[in-house]
Amino acid sequence: RLTGRLARAETLARWCEQATATIRGRIATIPASERPSVYYARGPRGLETGLGGSINVETLSFLGARNVAATQPGSGLAQVSLEQVLAWDPEVIVTIDLSFSDSVRRDPAWAGIRAVKAGRVHLSPKLPFGWVDFPPSVNRMAGLWWLAKLLYPAQFAEDIRTIAREFHTLFYQVTPSEAQLDAVLSGRG
Repeated sequence: RLTGRLARAETLARWCEQATATIRGRIATIPASERPSVYYARGPRGLETGLGGSINVETLSFLGARNVAATQPGSGLAQVSLEQVLAWDPEVIVTIDLSFSDSVRRDPAWAGIRAVKAGRVHLSPKLPFGWVDFPPSVNRMAGLWWLAKLLYPAQFAEDIRTIAREFHTLFYQVTPSEAQLDAVLSGRG
């Protein structure tokens, strides 16, 4: 109302409401025992993570993923040891840190973790803002689709490129080229 863009606001809100309803509906059909354990790795060594209730892991919580650090005391972000991550042995690792993403696959200290062995270490997109973590922005809506496809591929057959293109066109009023989509989805931009 303040900017005189009520119709546009309604269009954006409808897209978000439809996306969250669709994602929630599909997640609801997945038994808790089939939801993957996930470690959210931050920092160049991957040893900072979001604890239960942290704003940094809201997308994982929304998707019903089992955050391995959720049972740790406290809230927000915390430093953990590699030994703790090894004990958690997550099935999936999600990171926003390019240097960690590049090094973890070659680091023998991380080699025994299920996510690393299975090639399930994923660098989150972050253009024009983070899709999983900071800043808390509308990009988390695209991030929900991206994460849902990674965590539950059988339930989310949509093409993430199509969703990302639609999202950028609608929310940023710019339709990305194929090369721009490659850059966005690589998480390296």
